[in-house]
Amino acid sequence: MANIGWKIVLLNIFAMFLIILAGWIARRRGYLNEHSTRHLSKFVVDFAMPAMVLTSLLRTIDPHRLAENMIFPLIGMTILFIGLAVGWAISPLCSSKSQQSTFVFLVAIANWIYLPLPIAQQLYGDDGVRAVLLFNIGAQVMLWTVGVWTLRAGKPDWTSLRNLVTNPGIIATFAGIVLALLIPAARTIEGASLAHLSALSLVAKTVVTALVLLGSLTIPLALVVTGAQLGGLDLSDHSSSRALSGVVIGRLLLTPLVVIALFWAVHYCGYTMAEHARMVAYLIACMPVAVSCSMFTDVFGGDTSLAARGIFYTSLLSLLSVPAIFYLIQWMHF
Repeated sequence: MANIGWKIVLLNIFAMFLIILAGWIARRRGYLNEHSTRHLSKFVVDFAMPAMVLTSLLRTIDPHRLAENMIFPLIGMTILFIGLAVGWAISPLCSSKSQQSTFVFLVAIANWIYLPLPIAQQLYGDDGVRAVLLFNIGAQVMLWTVGVWTLRAGKPDWTSLRNLVTNPGIIATFAGIVLALLIPAARTIEGASLAHLSALSLVAKTVVTALVLLGSLTIPLALVVTGAQLGGLDLSDHSSSRALSGVVIGRLLLTPLVVIALFWAVHYCGYTMAEHARMVAYLIACMPVAVSCSMFTDVFGGDTSLAARGIFYTSLLSLLSVPAIFYLIQWMHF
């Protein structure tokens, strides 16, 4: 795996961007418009992704693995916190005062689930999927608290806390963990033979099978939605700027390098992290600006033009930066 890992990343990221391109073309040609894209996105967030999260955790969580992985939400929070720190550190050089909050937000908030998830699955199977989903808990907490407060220039927003508590993905995460721990038979119901199932077990297997099928739509639909959202961005101002260059450098280069350096230092000091967890953390740190950032700048105040251009150009350039950084990680044995 060490020799071909970067090739898996390269293959998967280009395959995903072909699906994103299909979504972009669909939006540009009118198959998807703003209204349908928004509703398809809500379907992914409210139905498909929670189904995937619940069934994935149901299949992979047990008391031993949960005890081993308890630190994963904290790692997710740390990755976003490092992005915020990098953003604040370089913002005086790259952005005007009016753009500063948006600039920091864009450097910090990467696409931490839809893009890294299929790569993590290819590299590490269920372990990789579980790591991404557990990192998601901490990342969501950071997004809806410190992230939103940063975008609002330090003003607390209690609505964002309600959005965190009612987030379908977070609810599905805890539901999957609780069910896996309290009902051990639920962990194997998906693959159970029909021959000796009771009526109740048959109903449970039917429900889980339906949720698995629904969850399998998450990645392809999410990528199509991402492409459609990119296709709907207003990029009428194509001019480069210090702020845009800073977002690209901060998100795709500086933040990943700081994350890699920190994790290497922690490892050097004696804390051993499982390879799949460390590599998934690196993947997330390398990801482009999350497409949802343009929605956040629109809702909570910010420079939506900078957000749109930051999303577009980091997404495009990540085709090269993510495989290159992953190759460097493996070459240097970090």
